[in-house]
Amino acid sequence: MNFRTYLLLFLSGLILPIICAQFQSKPGYLDSEYYYAGGIQLATGKGFNEPYLWNYLDGTKSLPHPSHTYWFPLASIVSAIPMWLLNNTSYAVARIPFIIIAALVVPITAHLAYLFSKRKDMAIISAVFAIFSVYHAPFVGVTDNFSLFMFFGGLYFIVVTKLLQFPSPDSGREVIGEGTTPFSSGRRVGGEGKHYFILGILAGLLSLSRSDGLLWLGITFLFILFNAKKILQSSKSPISNLQLPITNLLISLLGFLLIMSPWYYRNLTTFGTLMAPGGSRALWLQNYDQTFIYPPEALTKESFLEYGWENIWNDRLWAINNNLQSAFAAHGGIILFPFIIAGIIYFRKDIRVKLAVIAWLILFFVMTFLFPFAGVRGAFFHAGAAFQPMWWVLAPLGLDSILASLRKRNWGDERGRIIFTSSLVLVTIILTFFVAYIRIFQLGWGEGETNYVAVEQFLVKNGSETEDVVIVWDAPLYYLDTGRSAVSIPYGGTDAILAVSKQFNAEYLILEPAATLSSLKNLLESPNENPNFIFLGEVHGANIFKINP
Repeated sequence: MNFRTYLLLFLSGLILPIICAQFQSKPGYLDSEYYYAGGIQLATGKGFNEPYLWNYLDGTKSLPHPSHTYWFPLASIVSAIPMWLLNNTSYAVARIPFIIIAALVVPITAHLAYLFSKRKDMAIISAVFAIFSVYHAPFVGVTDNFSLFMFFGGLYFIVVTKLLQFPSPDSGREVIGEGTTPFSSGRRVGGEGKHYFILGILAGLLSLSRSDGLLWLGITFLFILFNAKKILQSSKSPISNLQLPITNLLISLLGFLLIMSPWYYRNLTTFGTLMAPGGSRALWLQNYDQTFIYPPEALTKESFLEYGWENIWNDRLWAINNNLQSAFAAHGGIILFPFIIAGIIYFRKDIRVKLAVIAWLILFFVMTFLFPFAGVRGAFFHAGAAFQPMWWVLAPLGLDSILASLRKRNWGDERGRIIFTSSLVLVTIILTFFVAYIRIFQLGWGEGETNYVAVEQFLVKNGSETEDVVIVWDAPLYYLDTGRSAVSIPYGGTDAILAVSKQFNAEYLILEPAATLSSLKNLLESPNENPNFIFLGEVHGANIFKINP
């Protein structure tokens, strides 16, 4: 695999995200809106502060407030760079680095595949799967963590592969995954340190992207333990060689802290804790809507236990079902799933595959049993993106191993291999365009149908002042569309809305049919009956109220 091949793969990787971008004039969903809005704040010199609030879990009492207390900041930082350089805060500019990173995932996947098999055809097929990524295709070029996680995840396993090429201290043999093609090494053990440092940096970048990215620091430590076990088993002086894995652990931790220390320092100075306070309360959710609960102090371990173990277990069973479907469709790309499984079985002794499977199983457990509602509502889909380069590598290898086994039994020949492989690629391409069409065109690229610009014009006509805060379904989007401070509709009925109005000096409520919880149905259907909410009118199906506490 030469540079020209990788360059062509990168250029090919640009095509689909750029095509999708022509039909995605706005972020399209809450996560992407939030990161884009945060990028604007950074690019315009306002720092990690927000004049909008999408949930109340961090205990914020006023606007503006410290940003990224639930979601992490890297996607906002990345989006801010081109906006700051070009002095342009348009969404088209903000997403430029994400499109480039999405394209870089393609040659990275190809390189990882080549390191596995030393076969150019397998590497090219894996790259095609990275281009036509089925469920990920509409999302890799938006202001979100999908392309970042794929990029860092692919690099992570490449660096692990490089480390597996180093000889053991005593024997001079290469410590590589069993069942793989050996790599020529000739490097000294002393060069390991920089690679462990890079692993730490990658784990830090994954953690700066998402809270679940911390998993990768644990996987790095696990990889070091795997290698330590091999060293102790093969070494003539195991006690003296124990110093090496300890050193590697400290070096990787140093790389991690190089990335994360500034963010931890910000959290310490702002909140008094290493981690921002927004995520911990999510442990006690009894349904997804409680993500928006107010006051957040209502979410406690005691309230969670009062919910009852039967309900708690039923929620986890529901999450198991949904996350397994996500594993099959989103992570597995539907048609690729059985061949990914075959690849995992075939390379089951390979340390890289072991690490990937262990990490994925831990992620599945966390997103199913600890955070089931966040997991089902997209967190599992998001976090699993880091594994996609590995799955795209294993899928064609899995198919190839199945066909090789059949040929040993005199079933099929080389022509059959070409036909089956080509068919798998063709079906994946068709599925990708089908999913992209459904998500962008049939479902529409955007959550809800309310025109917030029209709502803002209505508010201005009805005497709204510039500093007035609104309560609305999608607070980041309202801010992006209008520049007005906004907070989300809280969970807890009209009493919670009145409490939020008082705390944040919010004057108006925008109640959209698609976002109305059962506790607010009466307010939507009978807008003139509650004296605390003065009905001003309707705009694109949304009821507009002046709050009269």
